[in-house]
Amino acid sequence: MKQFTIPFTYRSPLISAIKNKRKEQDKMKKDFSPTLLDLGPVQVYLARHFGFCYGVENAIEIAFRTIDENPGKRIYLLSEMIHNPKVNADLLERGVQFLQDTKGKELVPFDEITGEDIVIIPAFGTTLAMEKKLNDKGIVTQKYNTTCPFVEKVWNRSEQIAKNNYTVVVHGKPTHEETMATFSHASANAPSVVVNDMEEAARLGKYITGEKPLIEFYTEFAGRYSDNFNAEKDLQKIGVVNQTTMLASDTQAIADFLKQLMISHYKLNESNTEERFADTKDTLCYATNDNQSAVYGLLEQPADLAIVVGGYNSSNTSHLVELCEQKLPTFFINDATKILSEQSILHFDMHHGIEIKTDHFLPKKEPVKILITSGASCPDAVVENVIEKIAGIYGISLEHFSPTL
Repeated sequence: MKQFTIPFTYRSPLISAIKNKRKEQDKMKKDFSPTLLDLGPVQVYLARHFGFCYGVENAIEIAFRTIDENPGKRIYLLSEMIHNPKVNADLLERGVQFLQDTKGKELVPFDEITGEDIVIIPAFGTTLAMEKKLNDKGIVTQKYNTTCPFVEKVWNRSEQIAKNNYTVVVHGKPTHEETMATFSHASANAPSVVVNDMEEAARLGKYITGEKPLIEFYTEFAGRYSDNFNAEKDLQKIGVVNQTTMLASDTQAIADFLKQLMISHYKLNESNTEERFADTKDTLCYATNDNQSAVYGLLEQPADLAIVVGGYNSSNTSHLVELCEQKLPTFFINDATKILSEQSILHFDMHHGIEIKTDHFLPKKEPVKILITSGASCPDAVVENVIEKIAGIYGISLEHFSPTL
């Protein structure tokens, strides 16, 4: 796989050594067991896969190269390039400005943008309407486009199934930048609708089977379907694609549910299923799959608590938190400064959207066993800082520590 040039401050010598060794030992990526860092009174179990994925490193390389190659030019990011506070802060420090926040609110008036400016498209991609808006100003969006190739793969697959007259069902968070971009590209080629979860997929299914009157579809899924969507005919032949940062198992479950519903409703069999349902398994992101599979492997290890590191608005990170929360106390932090002491930690309660403080988060026992992973947009250096902070609580230095692999 391609090696990217990214700021060295995002790298971690310790974690790089661990990842490289694990890669040598497991070239086919079949071993999802964690890596043990035995620090004596505290044992840290690192997930087999975590941190920067291909799309994130690609975006970071393009963004920082663009800055270096264009001194004196005004450089804008359409919105956060990735959902990580460290990376976005570094870009702001280098003079990059964000045109919008993650909800689409203007931070810089578009009237101020000219064709002489550079606008970087973030890793999530953007809508066709936004591309046109920028192109009409003379900005060549493709020149500084950091859209993840795996996001573009979803768009391409949507276009392929659209040519065979399938309606595209997008599994994603409706207000997430990537979902809006994917919906925009899908709806340019086919009728499209967004479902957030299995519950919404089940409600959509009731319109397919006729259990609910079709007229109610337009109210229930308001703002989620493409222009001129005809619920009577456009739900007769469907395919499911996904926001790449969703739980892969959830996307697959939704696809399996809708597939079986179509088979049952239209009295199909396995040989003619594609008359009504498109096979889109190839749109699941490899990194999302690997990181989530690694968490399942991580959770097989008995432990006292889990720490998940990443941006609080990171979709893929939040799903790792969800998985860990099912089994043990889990603390979602964005950097090592949130660990205040052995007594307390500031962490994000994503269910209520607030940061909270928990006291006595480390049990009074030895060894304390901690599971650690991070999201796909989190630098390894941030994870190493978290491990270092935990080790310091127990009076341990990582300076000469060498993991046994």
